[in-house]
Parts: sequence; structure tokens; C-alpha cells
Amino acid sequence: MAMTMNGEVQLAAPREAVWAKLNDPEVLKACIPGCEELERTDDGGFRATAKMKVGPVSARFKGKVTLSDLDPPNGYKISGEGEGGVAGFAKGGAVVKLAEKDGGTLLSYDVEAQIGGKLAQLGQRLINGAAKKLADEFFANFAKAVQG
Repeated sequence: MAMTMNGEVQLAAPREAVWAKLNDPEVLKACIPGCEELERTDDGGFRATAKMKVGPVSARFKGKVTLSDLDPPNGYKISGEGEGGVAGFAKGGAVVKLAEKDGGTLLSYDVEAQIGGKLAQLGQRLINGAAKKLADEFFANFAKAVQG
């Protein structure tokens, strides 16, 4: 099952500060809902473990995240894949862009993902709703982290 999502968030912080936090594993770990582990790998990416619940399906996903097309402090592409055992798998990526706006930074994102296994059987509406809720939660947490 394929899924796309996009959005933007206005942050009250300079672009360089937002860029630094987007590349800080401690900040990301604190902001990602259900994240239990997030550590940098030697290839510049991250290894992650997150516990997620989507409708009746609950799973612990283990996966890896890679950053590419790095263009500091304007943005990057983040790609990842996670295995959730019987719950299924998720893989995808997001293009993240930072622009100066209204004395702060406008962060915009475009996400594309594929989901398989039990999760995919839940249906598009439930998956999209859960993905939007996770994104909203992440960006609310991230906004707080960036703004101190």
C-alpha cells in the first residue's frame, strides 16, 4: 500500500538552528513518537527502534534511516525502512526543505511511503489518519525543541 503526505510548519527559530536540530539524534529521538532508540551509524545515517500502535496493530519497528541530498541549511532527503515482525514493514522517504520566513523558518515536507503486512490490511483511511497524527505529534515536539 502506498501513501503520500505533505505539510509545512512555521518555526520561531533561525534556519541554521533548525538545521542543527534536524541532524541531532538526541533531539530527533525525543521528538519521534514511540522512539526507544536512535543512534548515529558510521555511514552518517541512524539506526532506530520505535514502538507504534495503529488501530488494533501494535508493533516494535527496527530500522535504519539514511540522509542524502544534503544541502545545509536548506534541506535534505531522509529515507528509511523498518521491520515490525508480523505487523509488517514500512519504507519510504521525505524531502525536507527549510526556508527563511517571517523572521523564523518554514519547514516543508513531502513524504512517500510503502506499507506491507498486517498494517496494510487496516485500510488506507486508518493508515493515513495514523500517519498524519504521528507527523503532527513529531512536528509539535520538534517545534518545542527548536524554540527551547
